[in-house]
Amino acid sequence: MSKKFWDWTKSILIALLIALFIRTFFIEAFKIPSGSMEPTLLPGDYILVNKISYGIKIPFTHEFLWKGKDPKVGDIVVFRYPPDPSVHFIKRCMGVPGDTVQIINRQVYINGKKVYEPYAYFSSPIIYPRNAQIPGITTPYGSRDNWGPVKVPPHEYFMMGDNRDNSYDSRFWGFVPRYDITGEPFIIYFSIYHWKIRFNRIFKIINTNAQDGR
Repeated sequence: MSKKFWDWTKSILIALLIALFIRTFFIEAFKIPSGSMEPTLLPGDYILVNKISYGIKIPFTHEFLWKGKDPKVGDIVVFRYPPDPSVHFIKRCMGVPGDTVQIINRQVYINGKKVYEPYAYFSSPIIYPRNAQIPGITTPYGSRDNWGPVKVPPHEYFMMGDNRDNSYDSRFWGFVPRYDITGEPFIIYFSIYHWKIRFNRIFKIINTNAQDGR
């Protein structure tokens, strides 16, 4: 093996290790696959996620080397989907440990107080009563539009998509443990849908800290 070939191989390996280190601990790219966060995030948006915001975890464990800030109500967060940790979801935090969350006719209440939700979007005129079940989706705490009240357990969070009528979120599968929260998105670096580039969304800053109105 020639020295030139070895130098070339070593440079590639070092670059890959640096990229892997950055991806593991600092910044990771994701593509938005569905409309659950519309209109804030659209299918085909490519985003960068700050992975250090919520701490640095020891790989393959639930332990933190350094624990960053905790999510607040209104923050957009990326997390591992609890029933399948190999999958990442992106939703908005709508309840923190100790909060009692209730949904009455689509309006979210936290600890009995109505939440200001300028980001919430509703695409359907149908409001499901508490005991109604959407075909194929069940929840033990009520329906999509009338849910709870349920107290968020310690070290867990309640997540909802902004597209409230088309989001598979904590209303249906439960709460997100703190150790499964992996980061917060900060920019859309590219956006394309049905082969059409959305130039107006490229390099758009994502407002992850919406006022929760409490």
